[in-house]
Amino acid sequence: MNIHEYQAKEILKSFAVSVPNGHLALTEDAAVQAAQSLGGSLWVVKAQIHAGGRGKAGGVRICKSLDEVKAAANALLGSVLVTKQTGAAGKEVGKVYIEEGLDIASEFYLSLLVDRESECVSFVVSPAGGMDIEEVAANQPEKIATFPIRDINTCDTGKMASFLGLHGDAVTQFDGLVRKLYQLFVESDAAMLELNPLVLTGSGDLVALDAKFVADDNALYRQEAIVAMRDLSEEDPREIEAAQFGLNYIQLDGNIGCMVNGAGLAMATMDMIHMKGEEPANFLDVGGGVTVPAVTEAFKLLFSDKHVKAVLVNIFGGIVRCDIIAQGLLEAIKTHPMSVPVVMRLVGTNEEAGQKLIKDAGLDVYWADDLDEAASIAVKVIGE
Repeated sequence: MNIHEYQAKEILKSFAVSVPNGHLALTEDAAVQAAQSLGGSLWVVKAQIHAGGRGKAGGVRICKSLDEVKAAANALLGSVLVTKQTGAAGKEVGKVYIEEGLDIASEFYLSLLVDRESECVSFVVSPAGGMDIEEVAANQPEKIATFPIRDINTCDTGKMASFLGLHGDAVTQFDGLVRKLYQLFVESDAAMLELNPLVLTGSGDLVALDAKFVADDNALYRQEAIVAMRDLSEEDPREIEAAQFGLNYIQLDGNIGCMVNGAGLAMATMDMIHMKGEEPANFLDVGGGVTVPAVTEAFKLLFSDKHVKAVLVNIFGGIVRCDIIAQGLLEAIKTHPMSVPVVMRLVGTNEEAGQKLIKDAGLDVYWADDLDEAASIAVKVIGE
């Protein structure tokens, strides 16, 4: 689960991590009042959306007067911000965060993530933080280092500080920062925490200038405070609806809708579609203990997506029964007719019963015996 930058900074502050002073604003007048309360003569107006790359898209604006703050807030609020992470549709800005400006001497990149290969939390750091970190990763990978951490110690924090080029008091500060971030990451059940940039100010202080926090969905049941930060307006309505039925659904940019059981099989299905020359319109894993109502909802999601030109159903029935998939389809078409070709591969538990239900209903679907054939048919019917 994603949260906004200003919310991530509230979490950082609760663990005594230094962040710039700031206030949230929903109107341009509130933005001016926020700047006035912060004092000083330099402010930053930041669009609050669930996407990175805001700076390059014009979503972060430095202001040297209250008039500039008002103008920046007016320009951002209600606008649609398009970044590499939003896709072409972009995201509408409904709130801005007003921060005090800082005297920045150096910018760094620092993130924590669950490192499944090392089976621990890893720190990823770079002395070249800021808006161009993606280019650094692509063109200067030697400037990015990963440090698997199983137990925080001065040796590890010292190696990271040395890689970042920190000296003197900044090394001691960094040691304390790493320990706080590790504690935050573990206690908050984070999946990812990113400070980009982490800055060293002219006065020698390490400050988290920007922050991105992603919570582990599987642990939200014990993170009530973080769940309360959820902003449904930033999430895809289809994904929200799917989650209510226990479906793992992610909207993508292709035109072949997929219904699969099991994440591995879903990824294989998506890869096969790509190999055949088309792209999947979604990732949809109905899971193992799926019910008829859940399958019905899954078909409704696929049939109502205007981008879907064909639906590929790839079910390898173990715990999942093929007749439940068939019953779900029959229920779905009562309100959402099959307006696009449907390719069915039902193999495993009750496959004959499932196929019979669909054939007896007189539904015009394409049948396939394996994934390769199913993907080929789906791509072919789109071409026709």
